[in-house]
Amino acid sequence: MGIFFFLSSGLFLGWSLGANHTGNVFGTAVGSRMVRFETAAVICTVFVILGATFSGAGAAHTLGRLGSVNALAGAFTVSLSAALTIALMTRLGLPVSTSEAMVGGILGWNFYTASATDPAALGRIVGTWAICPVLAAALAALLFLGVRAWHRRSGMHLLAMDSLTRWGLLAVGAFGAYSLGANNIANVMGVFLPDNPFHDLTIGGLIRVTGAQQLFFLGAAAIGVGVFTYSRRVIETVGGGVMRFSPLAALVVVLAHSIVLFLFASEGLEHLLIRLHLPTLPLVPVSSSQAVIGAIIGIGLVRGGRELRWKTLGGIAVGWVATPVLAGVLTFVSLFFVENVFRQEVVQRHPAALHPVVSVERAWAAGVQSGIGRDPDHRILSVPADRGLPGRVPIPAMCACPATAGRTAFLAAGYSPPAPAGPPAPSASTCNRTVSRHPPKKERPECEPRD
Repeated sequence: MGIFFFLSSGLFLGWSLGANHTGNVFGTAVGSRMVRFETAAVICTVFVILGATFSGAGAAHTLGRLGSVNALAGAFTVSLSAALTIALMTRLGLPVSTSEAMVGGILGWNFYTASATDPAALGRIVGTWAICPVLAAALAALLFLGVRAWHRRSGMHLLAMDSLTRWGLLAVGAFGAYSLGANNIANVMGVFLPDNPFHDLTIGGLIRVTGAQQLFFLGAAAIGVGVFTYSRRVIETVGGGVMRFSPLAALVVVLAHSIVLFLFASEGLEHLLIRLHLPTLPLVPVSSSQAVIGAIIGIGLVRGGRELRWKTLGGIAVGWVATPVLAGVLTFVSLFFVENVFRQEVVQRHPAALHPVVSVERAWAAGVQSGIGRDPDHRILSVPADRGLPGRVPIPAMCACPATAGRTAFLAAGYSPPAPAGPPAPSASTCNRTVSRHPPKKERPECEPRD
């Protein structure tokens, strides 16, 4: 039950995301009075769950590379600090970024535990914070010009146009909710993947549901609760606090926002672009709030900029800057209390006998040449969550025979490289359970069981 208690902070963060980000998906539709709040909440909840469950894995990998929060209490603290930050900003009616809150929390954990921060991953994430609103603004401006030109030439009856716009808002809202779930579930449950309590299961012998999908479903359900219980205030800010919308403008804002989120979350699109030898966008959890505000600004600029309420935009920008800073500071302080007052392990320190973490490929290659699973001092290597492996897996001291010990450990970690050339390794069942720091110097050590 302990792990489910720690997961409660992720559920709280999911609730906060639902309360804060529904306005990004349906705020303009509700603000233009084309869609009722209750209808928007139901559609948003259903499609957020679908997007998180079936397309949420792509963005989770980049967030995990930023900093590997490898202790359950540490993940709980990071998630709780981000959730409190988002809840505060929601209380103030500001549409802020859950991605920024989680990045700030992970950086706070890195600073507290003196863990390394991957500069490449951080650069990709921060870069999207600048690209996302600009891309959304440009896309919304182009779409708005195209839709406005089509509307003027179509000669469609007003009632027919009203009905078409209403159904269009529902359709793009559903697409936006799906994209929101796919892109932002990494913020809600990504830090818990190394300690995921769920295991793969098969339903009816036909449908396979992975442990990650079950975890993401749980987080998405919490998002849905936040949508219904506490999202109305942010919806009012997005729907009318920045600029008044016509129904067509509202449709374009949601469509542009949805496309931007989808571009940064779709593994299928990334694979297609790679096959076509085209540049790809990084799969990172981008800011839904930045995307929708950027789209609003793009349409406002097309209209001349006079309708934009720059004071409101300034307050939102201040919230964007304050969110990662507040989340990082809150995480740093909270980790101190969790570790020193509640006596919880917030980081897994590798024992001195273990070699620093290396990649699976490097460890295996080194082992083939000089003793599998060991460095020159005969210390056991450990394997991180690299290339899809489920969490940090320390290689156990299973056998005095380097070949068998290393290979058994690699297989336990979920990595099955080809067997090294030469005679087959002895069976793991005949292995010695303890590893001598200075094993006997034999050209090919024999593994004998201990009595």
